[in-house]
Amino acid sequence: MMRTSGSSIGTRIRAARRAKGLKQQTLADAIGVSRSAVAQWETDRTGQITGNLGRIAVALEVDLEWLIHGVEPPREGAPMDRELAIIHLFRKCSQKDQRLIVEVIRRLADENSGN
Repeated sequence: MMRTSGSSIGTRIRAARRAKGLKQQTLADAIGVSRSAVAQWETDRTGQITGNLGRIAVALEVDLEWLIHGVEPPREGAPMDRELAIIHLFRKCSQKDQRLIVEVIRRLADENSGN
């Protein structure tokens, strides 16, 4: 993982993209956005990044926690950072989306409670 803790999400996106040898357009195509959106993310000039963070992490093959917080992902048995990342993203969602997220989590928890 690249050492960019303390930097912005945009800086981490740019570092991960460059480390993979991708052009902005290639990343944009993988995520389904315009090249200018990627350029804006990388220079921290947009607030429209939250809904795309998961796709960005997948396209760049990086951990979401690293992308959001700039720290290595938690080790097995240390879920706190992962939980904080989820809370951080949850708070940025609309109330309608928050209700949907809670509904999905409840359904998943109910399905797994029988295991």
